[in-house]
Amino acid sequence: MTDTPARLLGLLSLLQTPREWPGSELADRLGVSPRTIRRDVERLRDLGYPVEASRGVAGGYRLVAGTAMPPLVLDDDEAVAIAVGLRTAAGQTVDGIEEASVRALAKLEQVLPARLRRRVGTIGTATVAVPAGGPVVDPAQLTVFAGAITNHETVRFRYRANDGTETRRRVEPLRLVATGRRWYLVAYDLDRADWRIFRADRVRDAQATGGRVTPREPPAADLAAYVVDRLYDLMPTFRAVAVLAEPAAQIAPRLGVAAGELTDLDDGRCRWRSHPDTLDWLAFRLLGLGCAFTVEEPRELVEHLKVLAARATAAATGSGARD
Repeated sequence: MTDTPARLLGLLSLLQTPREWPGSELADRLGVSPRTIRRDVERLRDLGYPVEASRGVAGGYRLVAGTAMPPLVLDDDEAVAIAVGLRTAAGQTVDGIEEASVRALAKLEQVLPARLRRRVGTIGTATVAVPAGGPVVDPAQLTVFAGAITNHETVRFRYRANDGTETRRRVEPLRLVATGRRWYLVAYDLDRADWRIFRADRVRDAQATGGRVTPREPPAADLAAYVVDRLYDLMPTFRAVAVLAEPAAQIAPRLGVAAGELTDLDDGRCRWRSHPDTLDWLAFRLLGLGCAFTVEEPRELVEHLKVLAARATAAATGSGARD
């Protein structure tokens, strides 16, 4: 490979793979001598790429973090994946990420070859993203937590509870958990000597203290399931029993897996016994089936559906805003 710019791009593409490359292997990959590799590494350093070299039999070259973000070399699939990811990120619940995603996407699409731009455009045209909704999160707070989790540092911040009460917290962050609509921080609260789950959108002025700590044993092996279970513990759940006006074979695909138990009745209907869940979610499930139904239990779900029906009627008649 005698074309120096093309060779430098090829070398950079290899170095961006997270591993250490022996000089001899790089030379074989690019069809040049180890001496040429050493010269090309110096050229990349002059361009601002932080290439680190280690000596010895097991030594080699690797790209490390620098003080600035250097240009990246992406293959076709990587470029398309990033472009699609940036479009998706524009609808997420991290405050300000929409604008940043659009800016980054514009820069990427400007340099995409026509064939890749068509691929990205085709995916975008065929895809409709449902807005995540819910409160937005300051990305600076997430960055503080992510850095503290990596460095095993304590963090202090102000936290607003559901009733509006604000407290100051000192915690050892363990993990950030994204549920789709919200972000949660799992952390050990030093003042309360127990594990706590914090909604990231209610955090203000998060700062890493610089104090290093020994990582604690996590409260659960599956932290995502732990967060979901703890959130459900804070609100009552119910097991619904309802008769649906269609056979089980037609209802099952709409409910999806792990939705409960369906039993066919003699008259073309079926009975649904749900897994325990909140009233809001059970009502959402039933109303989203697109068929008539009768709730047999619990009584709380019947009353909840009456409230929803009154709210929907008020909205349809235009009287809701005046209540």
